[in-house]
Amino acid sequence: MTSTAKPRTVFLLAHTGRPAAVRSAERVVAGLLGQGIGVRVLADEADDLALPVEVERVARADCDGRVLDGCELLVVLGGDGTLLRGAEFARASGVPMLGVNLGRIGFLAEAERDDLEHLVDRVVARAYEVEERMTLDVSVHADGDLLHADWALNEAAVEKAARERLLEMVIEVDGRPVSGFGGDGVVCATPTGSTAYAFSAGGPVVWPEVEALLMVPISAHALFAKPLVTAPDSVLAVEVGAHTFPGVLWCDGRRSFDLRAGTRIEVRRGAVPVRLARLHKAPFTDRLVAKFALPVAGWRGAPH
Repeated sequence: MTSTAKPRTVFLLAHTGRPAAVRSAERVVAGLLGQGIGVRVLADEADDLALPVEVERVARADCDGRVLDGCELLVVLGGDGTLLRGAEFARASGVPMLGVNLGRIGFLAEAERDDLEHLVDRVVARAYEVEERMTLDVSVHADGDLLHADWALNEAAVEKAARERLLEMVIEVDGRPVSGFGGDGVVCATPTGSTAYAFSAGGPVVWPEVEALLMVPISAHALFAKPLVTAPDSVLAVEVGAHTFPGVLWCDGRRSFDLRAGTRIEVRRGAVPVRLARLHKAPFTDRLVAKFALPVAGWRGAPH
């Protein structure tokens, strides 16, 4: 009887400017091909990776999910920026992303560079679980018109455009004003993004399983400018003052849009999540301690 099983294919995305990523990509590709799993890469990155001819090359399309058609997994090798780039492809395609951290912190990553051989074995055996992470849908309005629409996995940040000027803003939750102030900006984040920009701005660390939205002012000149944690179905808004200096919207630090005075930015739970492949069931607490090298010496645990 002839087998009708479809060939398995993994999409590989790597930071080709990092020698460590190039070496890691070569190891992962060799391991997957050796196990009979096909590998697909972007054509304009293939030459930098020096991959064998068996690797499928596809023409680049900026975050077009169709380049992952037929792939069961997206493996991303690099630092935080590369992982967020991979998240763009993962969201557009619905294919789960498995990140290998070759950078400094890499909260989105599931594996470190020392785990590569183990990673290949787990991919071959399909020994991973998939979880969905909340995203943000972001829209910019002025005079009743929609000027721009975007999305984010970590955060949407409204920031001042000029270092020497403050940005005057009013923040709003669910259609009601909360506070107005001048400052460097406001970060609206997901729980996934609570350990990124929002963390640096003084926001709380939120466990990924918690469904919530965060709003964290950046260097606000105000008596009340505390981080806010709202319901996941809340609508957050930032109104840029009518007579303030221009600002800029950044989504995940990768995509920007200039904000003129009088614009309104609305942030709500995204309609499309990002799917992450997980190899380990370790608690987020352990990940937090490991990533930030937190001091836990002397801990004895609960009495038995």
